[in-house]
Amino acid sequence: MTETTAAPQSRAFEADVAKLLHMMVHSVYSDRDVFLRELISNAADACEKLRFEAIQNPALLGEDPKPRILITADKDAGRLVIEDNGVGMSAEEMIEALGTIARSGTKAFMERIEAAQGSKDGAQLIGQFGVGFYSAFMVADRVDVASRRAGAEEASLWSSDGKGEYTIAALDLAEAPARGTRVTLHLTEEAKSYADKWTLERIVKAQSGHVPVPIALVEKPGDEPQQIADGAALWTRPKAEVTKEEYADFYRSVAGQFDEPAVTIHYRAEGRHEYTALAFVPSTAPFDLFDAERRGRMKLYVRRVFITDDAELLPRYLRFTRGLVDSHDLPLNVSREMIQQSPVLAAIRKGLTNRVLGDLEKLAQNEAETFATVWEAFGPVIKEGLYEDFERQEQLLKLSRFRSTASGDGWRSLKDYVEGLKENQTAIYYLAGGNLDQLKASPHLEGFRARGIEVLLLSDPVDSFWVTNAQGFEGKPFKSASQGAADLSAFPKSESETAETPEASEAVAGLIAYAKETLGDTVSDVRASDRLTSSAVCLVAPDHGLDRQLEKILAASGQGSASKPVLEINPTHALVTALAAKGEAEAGLREDAVHLLFDEAKILDGERPADPRAFSERLARVLGRALG
Repeated sequence: MTETTAAPQSRAFEADVAKLLHMMVHSVYSDRDVFLRELISNAADACEKLRFEAIQNPALLGEDPKPRILITADKDAGRLVIEDNGVGMSAEEMIEALGTIARSGTKAFMERIEAAQGSKDGAQLIGQFGVGFYSAFMVADRVDVASRRAGAEEASLWSSDGKGEYTIAALDLAEAPARGTRVTLHLTEEAKSYADKWTLERIVKAQSGHVPVPIALVEKPGDEPQQIADGAALWTRPKAEVTKEEYADFYRSVAGQFDEPAVTIHYRAEGRHEYTALAFVPSTAPFDLFDAERRGRMKLYVRRVFITDDAELLPRYLRFTRGLVDSHDLPLNVSREMIQQSPVLAAIRKGLTNRVLGDLEKLAQNEAETFATVWEAFGPVIKEGLYEDFERQEQLLKLSRFRSTASGDGWRSLKDYVEGLKENQTAIYYLAGGNLDQLKASPHLEGFRARGIEVLLLSDPVDSFWVTNAQGFEGKPFKSASQGAADLSAFPKSESETAETPEASEAVAGLIAYAKETLGDTVSDVRASDRLTSSAVCLVAPDHGLDRQLEKILAASGQGSASKPVLEINPTHALVTALAAKGEAEAGLREDAVHLLFDEAKILDGERPADPRAFSERLARVLGRALG
């Protein structure tokens, strides 16, 4: 242990960190190379942050202006050191960065790891998603971090064995980096191979060869450093000169994921504004994709100087896109706040958004299978744009894919839907709900299926919002299959169904009138249904107002209460006709049956009876009568 000027203070990791470290230490993941990529990415970020701070304060660079990352192997001692001359950290920053977890997606990551432990999936998850500094404990039984903030006159040493606690103490400046951070890994016995020159060189070239900071390797202490990566910015090279493998390696370093990019977008914009963009659409979703605070992670550079990684370079519905933009027009000394208001950045945002959507459209046309993978991962997020980005709504509608009553296990576009419209069909029908299987079994679909009319099945929460805001597609408005009258009489039933639905008998009409009187203010109406073929009842929303699913979502969030539904009764259902035939002589039975039919409709709609005790008592009485 390096000698320090004061006794180290022991601290406990936050609960989430301790849990994650336990997973790292006991991981059975076979490809542990990912730890080096993570530590190099951290070092490169530190160098880039210093370049940004030095714009305002050049003195921070001192006599060492060129950024670098140095890897030192010590095979005899079983140590591996990764050192950078970047911005460094103060003691407080080390506690914040190494003792707590700031990224909200980590909790979801840990839950998924725990759920998959012992399975093949669990063995791959750690490599698919970067977990930053903590991955070092997959190969080390102790990690020491010595750091000195650029321009500071003090340094600190952080140390931990990854078993729940860490120590931090002041470090003698003679033992500290002149600036930046030195991470020393005391390798476990089975990880000693990571102190081998050829192993290190192979990993760096495969996973981190395109970080924008030069990387040098020292085979053993005292040897001369040998450069193994030149720090040339990949995005400055012509697209034709960059291989698919080089793009994939760069994507992994900038995205912190270990999957393959589904789409690579690399172009240089010239004209009124000049910038280079290198963006990637992942093939798998990050764990924090739906976190309320999650923003995009596109990095912004100005003439190869890193400025920020939280500039709003894309709308929120494209927040899964990873990469960077390097502008030639923005001033280097502009504040991050002013950048967000810059008309130059607004032009870049517009151009980049159009390019990402355009390339997704090309992918959908030319590589349908790959696009289906992207849509599986990010479709619910892209559909947020249907609600938020009215200017591009039509473009997004063309891009969107849906499950439907005609899609089977595949996806349908709105173009596919419109091409299959029935004669006299003037609307695009949809059914919104919280579960795809429940939607497929919904009684609301019976009349549509009987007539061969396709219905979109919308199971994502955002669907209930955008569909009420959309203007339609190719002149066809969107219409809910669970709202208002179905108006299916204009469509003949398919040959496999009965020819026509007979008119309700006088007795059934009387039952419907009785049900309306009995249920009173519980419903807004009771009427015969032309959308039901095999179920006895269903609930629909009134003709005017909100769809049933949107009402439920708003009511659950305290933003309103559901309106009184319409109870629709199938006039030809055996139960209904039998009940109607009982007449007024069975008044008690009719009253119980009407309430039970209403509760049945609620259950079919995914709700519980309003009064479970009354429901149980009525059911018992009706069964008692039936059993004599």
